[in-house]
Amino acid sequence: MQDHIFIKGARQHNLKNIDIKIPKFKIVSFVGPSGSGKSTIVFDIVYAEGQRRYIESLSAYTRQFLEKLEKSDVDYITGLSPSISIDQKLSSNSRSTVGTTTEIYDYMRLIWANLAQYYCYNCGRKIEQQTPQAIINKISQLKGKKILIMRPIAINKKGEFSQEFNLLAKQGFVRIIADDIEYTLDDPPKLDKNKKHTIFLVVDRIVVNEDSKERVQQSIELALKNSKTVYVKDIQTNAIEVFSTEFSCPVCNINYSPKNAQSFSFNSPLGACPVCNGLGFVNKLRTCALINENLSIKEGAIIPFSKPRYAKAQNYIIQKCISLGIDVYMPFKDLTTQQKDVVYFGSGDFDGIISMVERFFESDPIFATQNAFLHKSVVCPDCNGFRLNKESLSAKIEGKNIIEVTNLRIDETLDFFKNLEKKLDPTQKQIAKNPLNEIIKRLQFLVDLNLDYLSLSRSTATLSGGEAQRVKLATQIGTSLSGVTYCLDEPSIGLHPSETEKLIKILKELRDLGNTILMVEHNEFLIKNSDYIIDIGPKSGKFGGEICAEGSLDQILTNENSLTGKYLSGKLKIEVPPKRNFKDFLKLKNVNVHNIKNLNVDIPLGCLVGISGVSGSGKSSLIFDFLLPKLKEKINIHQTLNREAFQETDFNSKDNEFFDSSQSSGDIENFQLIERIIAINQSPIGRTPRSNPATYTSVFTDIRELFANVTQAKILGFTPSRFSFNVAGGRCEKCKGEGYIKVEMQFLPDVYVLCEACGGKRYNDATLSVYYKDKNIADVLNMSIDEAYEFFDNIPKIKNKLGILKDIGLGYIKLGQNATTLSGGEAQRIKLAKELITPPNKKTLYLFDEPSRGLHPDDIKKLLHVINRLIDSGHSVIIIEHDLDILKCADYIIDMGIGGGDKGGQVVAKGTVYEIAKNPKSITGKYLKEKLEESNVSNRRNRLSKSF
Repeated sequence: MQDHIFIKGARQHNLKNIDIKIPKFKIVSFVGPSGSGKSTIVFDIVYAEGQRRYIESLSAYTRQFLEKLEKSDVDYITGLSPSISIDQKLSSNSRSTVGTTTEIYDYMRLIWANLAQYYCYNCGRKIEQQTPQAIINKISQLKGKKILIMRPIAINKKGEFSQEFNLLAKQGFVRIIADDIEYTLDDPPKLDKNKKHTIFLVVDRIVVNEDSKERVQQSIELALKNSKTVYVKDIQTNAIEVFSTEFSCPVCNINYSPKNAQSFSFNSPLGACPVCNGLGFVNKLRTCALINENLSIKEGAIIPFSKPRYAKAQNYIIQKCISLGIDVYMPFKDLTTQQKDVVYFGSGDFDGIISMVERFFESDPIFATQNAFLHKSVVCPDCNGFRLNKESLSAKIEGKNIIEVTNLRIDETLDFFKNLEKKLDPTQKQIAKNPLNEIIKRLQFLVDLNLDYLSLSRSTATLSGGEAQRVKLATQIGTSLSGVTYCLDEPSIGLHPSETEKLIKILKELRDLGNTILMVEHNEFLIKNSDYIIDIGPKSGKFGGEICAEGSLDQILTNENSLTGKYLSGKLKIEVPPKRNFKDFLKLKNVNVHNIKNLNVDIPLGCLVGISGVSGSGKSSLIFDFLLPKLKEKINIHQTLNREAFQETDFNSKDNEFFDSSQSSGDIENFQLIERIIAINQSPIGRTPRSNPATYTSVFTDIRELFANVTQAKILGFTPSRFSFNVAGGRCEKCKGEGYIKVEMQFLPDVYVLCEACGGKRYNDATLSVYYKDKNIADVLNMSIDEAYEFFDNIPKIKNKLGILKDIGLGYIKLGQNATTLSGGEAQRIKLAKELITPPNKKTLYLFDEPSRGLHPDDIKKLLHVINRLIDSGHSVIIIEHDLDILKCADYIIDMGIGGGDKGGQVVAKGTVYEIAKNPKSITGKYLKEKLEESNVSNRRNRLSKSF
């Protein structure tokens, strides 16, 4: 077996026709600056070629959908094994959870289908299906007891039942019990037909002993002859026990259908809640957002109908209001409560705007898209967010239904199943052995990957990129495959330094199963613990694409060509800057959100603040789920509507259920010190090839204007819109200006393939005939930012914008690069560049979510330089971060903990980096102390070497 993957003549993207020899069955880290070619090798060559070769092994019918997939630009590859990509892409499907992704929930469904005890969802009575013999055996155990054996005639039903009484008397029965009173059938009661009654037929009165065994049997058989249910009453205590030969509640007359694994799936009609269809939530209209109270109805107070497109609906409302005596020229806030109710809920033949809006949502897709903000998601009132129907939720193990177990923390779920394993009888153990082993094994992997604070019911759409990748990693480990090449995209993302030790342990276990681990990584600890390191560079874009160094850690540390080696050895480093003084604080009071309870914390302004802590400790909850929305509300910024439109008004009690209820509580003092708040996170700048850095930063607008002023363009009568690929005229109409055609796969994700008409250039031939300095508009979009910066050297308006992208370390990406191909870190830096291109004249608070993602230490230097420019301009920056190089440069740190989930939500330590490093309570402080000591040692070493 070949012990390495050999790639001959790799020319993909910016690779310089290189030969690469990657050892197999090792942990191999690919390092180097952003855009140097690391991901190209790991994902665009090794993984993509492995996938392509697998597809070639499929049937001709299957391949017809995939035949346009391109071969990697290499001479040849040998030693390739089946490849699996474990990246940070999130599923946006609200039905996808941690449990379904890891397949743990599938095994849980098998357990519940076979071992669960059912309880009536109406009365809580245990549901058991028993044979007549089982009922007889149970009654025979009541030795010495005097009992009545009864069968039901009516349970809480209206009627006189005189005919039933006559028939029973003819059959030889003697007694009945009606509404807890015993009667003989010779003199039956006269019941009120308009009232509900509960009636039992007394089949026999028996003292249970050895001699009555045969009589008990005969009585039970007689009772079951015309009924599926038998009631046994202890005459002394009046206690009643109910037996049924059906899977139903004999008291509530609710039948339960036989259960299988599908009955516990919220993605199946057999198990899903019928109200929310298994989503756990339903959409409600935010009526508080329908009206701008400062305007009159005539002026467009009813927001969704204020657009010209809905003028007909607006005029209808005006006419109805006038006919009902409502002043349409008066500001809505000055109308009476009764008049407001009429507008909202209608009167006579006027249905009111709530009903009108709901109808438009159902019938008009454009209306639904434009007014999506009017809907809010609320917990399903039928299943209370548990996704399953009542029957499925009535099945319990150890007193918990399946969703209650998935709602536990993962470490608590693991304890639940370990304890369950000990309590099963031999038969149950035999049934549950395989699924229980899989559940425990996979839960343990999640715990080992520091995801113990999550729950199996957590939607994958709410996970961070790092969490998503670790969930996928746990899934793959659970399959116990060997001989596979795993391609990982920065698995350290989202991990606290204390958690990376467990990650490398898991990766080594995966390697020891006989697999190859290829990582694109920047984390110092993971790189140092790799078996082999390949350094790609020396720089980004066209200045990268070469192998600068490769080998063991020691070989990388001593190789002068390795930029990464110089940072790992301390020859190059990110210096700790002088700390700023600050005097102003945002004061957060009584914060309650997710796992944060009654927290008070002061955040300094005019400086760089780092928010640190282990995964799940509450960092994002504090900054993005509380501070961001609360501060936006406070300073009235970026609101689509007037703030008054969101204030709850006491119109009518029946409207209360529609009002938007905040998911967090608390207050912010000194918010007046901030005039604007901007969140710069890792979400994509666009989800289709139509979005790119040029359009997002608006530099493309200037470029189109420049091309429209070219002599050839003027002769042809071209305007700037001619050079837009988003409108008809200048674009290629086959691909609609995308440059790619989307191929919808029947069983695989959609694939984008190069448009054959324009060759990916996006434009038609007439548009491409216009040249500026020997380049057409497609050529310009294909330039890297570094190339474009030089190309537009004499156009300051364009050059200055490109210079900001260049300064932030994005010179290697192309102006027209598809947004779908950008990493989260690249997207975040493009957003930052956009803010710098149009610097605000208001005091702004910038929020960053782990901006070190995808960044080499050399890139982090550039990022910190740009962030410091923002602060020096009078703004404030808060960064959620794990990277110690960034945290050591912060002016102030707030360390969250102590653990994740319900073990977090507290401020463990706060202060300068040196105060945090000295604080024994701070886990982050321990690692910061080591980092600062390393920096001091390297400083002394460098000074010593210079003296010689």
